Amino acid sequence: MNSLLVISKEKGMNNILSEIKYHLSQADKLARENNLGDLFSYSRAKEVLIAEALGHTVATTYSGADGYDQNGNPVEYKSTVGKKISATYNGISVQSTWKEQVEYLQKEKIGKYAHHYFARFEGTDIKEMYRLTAEQVLSLLLPSLEKQFNSTVKRKDPRLGYGIRESKIKAYGKKIV
Repeated sequence: MNSLLVISKEKGMNNILSEIKYHLSQADKLARENNLGDLFSYSRAKEVLIAEALGHTVATTYSGADGYDQNGNPVEYKSTVGKKISATYNGISVQSTWKEQVEYLQKEKIGKYAHHYFARFEGTDIKEMYRLTAEQVLSLLLPSLEKQFNSTVKRKDPRLGYGIRESKIKAYGKKIV
């Protein structure tokens, strides 16, 4: 029998939805009272879960660092709910020259965060997590970003972006979970 039918017969679907709504509103209230913002925007809830697992502090803004390590250093979090761990860096502003692009990536976008954490979730559980350095992330991204930068193909969104696959994360990263 369909599990939703079982739930709706035993407890009543409206009661289940009301209970979920109550717990979500309590989590939202707690997050807002502690300057964590909207848990339901920009994977904020996953950032909270990653920071908690690592003993980090969550950033209080949506731009810039996702969190701060135990020494107060800014860090980047990437998460997925896919069957394989992966990460996407997209929406990267395009600079005038490749030299300026690399400098931007090194100083303002990727290199600004010494450590990048990649987590794969099932629900609220982190099933695996890896840490890569900014240098490792840049070495994985730069070749593909350079191809995009130099491409004459006109894209609807001119910003740069590239995904890092499971094999690269596991080959270069330090396993945390």
